[in-house]
Amino acid sequence: MRLAACLAAALALTGCQTVRDTLGSPEPNPGPCPNALSLYDAHRLVEIEGDDPVFENVGFTGEILDVASRCRYTDRQASPIDVSMAIRFAFGRGPAAEGREHTYNYFVTVTRRDTAVIDKQVFPITVRFDRDEDRVLVTEEFDSIRIPRAEADTSGANFEIIVGFELTDEQLEFNRSGLRFRVDAGQGG
Repeated sequence: MRLAACLAAALALTGCQTVRDTLGSPEPNPGPCPNALSLYDAHRLVEIEGDDPVFENVGFTGEILDVASRCRYTDRQASPIDVSMAIRFAFGRGPAAEGREHTYNYFVTVTRRDTAVIDKQVFPITVRFDRDEDRVLVTEEFDSIRIPRAEADTSGANFEIIVGFELTDEQLEFNRSGLRFRVDAGQGG
């Protein structure tokens, strides 16, 4: 009998904790988060030293490996959507790269899906390659990207967050050609 009373008390306390957690947790988002993605034509950067696009002429390279995001509607009114985002990069140092440090520029753009750019910002990222490194992985994090909403029923699905490298016309043409260079090509393992 005493054991049953203890078990009943433990279950009651556990039940209260579950109810408290449920009641105390924030409301679910009233709509979906904006898509966050890398622009295919600008998700990689290959610097070619000279006119001939051969492996020996590859300088510094960069690639956006992944874009992950979470969002929160601050309330059910027409308030902004707060988005946190992480971009995972891989940077390379090819045979024609000079120096151990290189600054890359990438952009983060918020758009009204398929219609208009709301905001675009360019960010520099400086990467240091140690003596024995030809590749470096870096994750850049953004804690709060605020996306305005005109109406309370404007969904996050109406927006996109697009990231990519700032490219020259030649780099963009190279990306669109389908050619690829990998720093680790031929390094068995």
